[in-house]
Amino acid sequence: MANLPRTSGVQLHLTSLPSGRLGDDARRFVDWLHAAGQTWWQVLPLGPPDRARSPYKARSAFAAWPGLLAGPGAPVSVEEEAAFRAREAYWIDGWAAVAGGRRAVRDQVRFEREWGALRAYARQAGVRLLGDVPIYVAPGGADERTWPAFFRADARAGVPPDAYSDRGQLWGNPLYDWPRLRRDGYRWWVERLRRTFALFDLARLDHFRGLVAYWAVPAGARDARGGRWVRGPGRAPLDAARRELGRLPLVAEDLGVITPAVERLRDALALPGMLVLQFGYGPGAAAVHRVERHRRRALTYTATHDSDTARGWYESLAAPVRAEVDAALAPFDDREAWWRLIRLNAASRAQVAMVQAQDVLGLGSEARMNVPGRATGSWRWRMAPGALTPALARRLRAVTEDAGRLAP
Repeated sequence: MANLPRTSGVQLHLTSLPSGRLGDDARRFVDWLHAAGQTWWQVLPLGPPDRARSPYKARSAFAAWPGLLAGPGAPVSVEEEAAFRAREAYWIDGWAAVAGGRRAVRDQVRFEREWGALRAYARQAGVRLLGDVPIYVAPGGADERTWPAFFRADARAGVPPDAYSDRGQLWGNPLYDWPRLRRDGYRWWVERLRRTFALFDLARLDHFRGLVAYWAVPAGARDARGGRWVRGPGRAPLDAARRELGRLPLVAEDLGVITPAVERLRDALALPGMLVLQFGYGPGAAAVHRVERHRRRALTYTATHDSDTARGWYESLAAPVRAEVDAALAPFDDREAWWRLIRLNAASRAQVAMVQAQDVLGLGSEARMNVPGRATGSWRWRMAPGALTPALARRLRAVTEDAGRLAP
């Protein structure tokens, strides 16, 4: 992984645009990012979400969600369809079989057309796209149906009890049969990453620690407490992809229960990890997330899609913890605490500083994207038209310039 320049960006999923789709809103957001001096636009996974709208249980690890399309657009020609089928032969027939046949293929061609146009528009504005690769696939989705031998039938994915839930999180996703994948040369993973890098400049590998060890919950369990840690494949899938694809522009999502073995794997692969300011304070805090302890090879965040907004978090702090946070924010004179948090985040020595759009807007807990462990009500936040104003762009640009993060 090449060194990332000292830059910054904003996380905003496509469904959180005012229209919730590609098209004019997406281009307007690129224009705003450019005005704000931002280099990165980070989105959540693009796959077809489940009924709860979670993009982390997408019905395909390869296909994009047609619901993101701005409109029907120009008809898909026979030549376009044939070229797409040839290029994406590994997965497209399996997706077509579960998603509507030829129409599903044409939808993917349309998405590629719209996404490619957006990516070209962003590149001209100096904005790069940062994607997200969920480590697991959806239960009963196209991947499990097309390649059933690659998945275990006796257990499902989750995480043990943690700060988010005393019952753990029973995600319910299929777990990989790693020995079977190894015998296939990790072809599924190579093709998945090939598809990812065709869409993004950089991608976050969600639940990276699952490559070292993963939490396996017996099939039929009501929650995740009865799971156990099982050894993962280590670096082998990524090495297989590197041999075929070359450099892997990945970010390791190394949050949660992180062991020295996970850190060694991340560093051996020279991947940047993640840091979240909120995780450095309060119950269960980890000093590694405090700005003074930040490492350079990392992306630092004011908040993530799984945590509260910066304002919501700050306003919920108990008095002793808030006093501790205020001490860290003392060097900054912005009136609003969330802007002081944005400045603190930007001041980090980490290569990239990311902020949620909700935090730029100063929104509270009502704008939180996801509450882990809650079955309904997440993934619904949408930004109001015109919310990101030129004044906010100027303010964020000033923060970015002060922190030395404007792209050269």
